[in-house]
Amino acid sequence: MTGTLDPFSPELRADPAPAYRSLRAAGRLHEFRPGIHLVSHYADCDAVFGDPAFGHGYFSGINPFRPGVDPRTLPGSFLLMDPPEHTRLRSMVAPSFTARATAALRAQITRTAVALLDRAAAAGEVDFVSEVAYPLPLNTICTMLGVPAADHARFGVWTAAISRGLDPDALLSDEEKRARVDAVGAFGEYFADLIERRRADPGTDLLSELATRGSLELTELVDMAVLLLIAGHETTMNLIATGLLALARNPDQRAILRADPQSSRHAVEEFLRFDTPVPFPTRVTMRDVEFAGQTLPRGTGLILLVGSANRDPEAFPDPDALDVLRFAGNRPTSRHLAFSHGPHFCVGAPLARLQGEILFTELVRRAPDFELLDHTPAFRNTVSMRGPKALPVRMPT
Repeated sequence: MTGTLDPFSPELRADPAPAYRSLRAAGRLHEFRPGIHLVSHYADCDAVFGDPAFGHGYFSGINPFRPGVDPRTLPGSFLLMDPPEHTRLRSMVAPSFTARATAALRAQITRTAVALLDRAAAAGEVDFVSEVAYPLPLNTICTMLGVPAADHARFGVWTAAISRGLDPDALLSDEEKRARVDAVGAFGEYFADLIERRRADPGTDLLSELATRGSLELTELVDMAVLLLIAGHETTMNLIATGLLALARNPDQRAILRADPQSSRHAVEEFLRFDTPVPFPTRVTMRDVEFAGQTLPRGTGLILLVGSANRDPEAFPDPDALDVLRFAGNRPTSRHLAFSHGPHFCVGAPLARLQGEILFTELVRRAPDFELLDHTPAFRNTVSMRGPKALPVRMPT
């Protein structure tokens, strides 16, 4: 590999910022593997997201990240697709995830957040990841889909296997690849059964709406349900966990939120920029492309280092400093790229933002003096999704 950074190196999990700075200084495009390049600058990542010449290429047989793998065995539904199929399937669920639609969930999310925080405070010391950051988004997306609460506990092993399996296959053992396939199959069986029950006795949930609409095949419905469940809680869990870690390490910024809890909606945008939950999205050239001074043939893979782009000083002044008011008011700043943009803009972004806003608003109201008991936590072994394994905290009332 040329350049200075292997973005998947375990040594970079705790603090990749210095390596990102080194890579940005070394140039715009770096060959990571033959036919696969790293992109680290904000302007370049921003351009790729908005250009239809870059897609995923799975169903065209040109994706270099999992060569020879049948995309139907992978989790992702329309996330793996390109237009027009991506457009068709995305349009089925997008109306349920607009800011206006998700605002209707505010009261329910607030009740859940308050209950989780109060229970954590009553316990005194808890793992914030497992007791708050994980169950809040899982409860939210399961409620939206109509998944019975009694079934939530069975998802842990499956979601862990799929989250690890989202990493490039070159980083996975044969056992991890088999675990991904098994988890996709287990989720498929679960949702196929639930969808049939919803068709027979529909409710007011999203899965019932999709199941009774009649425009989706069963396999499409199942794949979509798996995608929404995984994406609907894994990324938000990491947003909440890394946001708490950032506040614990920056007491001056915590004081700002404590003085004005409503500023949490701005802080969430900064948490997404500062420690991006999905730091390495990928794209593939769908045709020959001139990019960053080079000609990239069709089927070239790009690893977009969004974590680096969101720390690029050409886009964000003092990028390695946490500033919870960076996105407040009329202060001029670039948009962060945590949700990408363009055709593959994260459909669940409004829901993730709402949950983050509510959680941090209630946290600084109810337990502003929380104490992180480990300031150097270990991060999870996945690279496609970034977040700490555990965050032991003391929560005085």
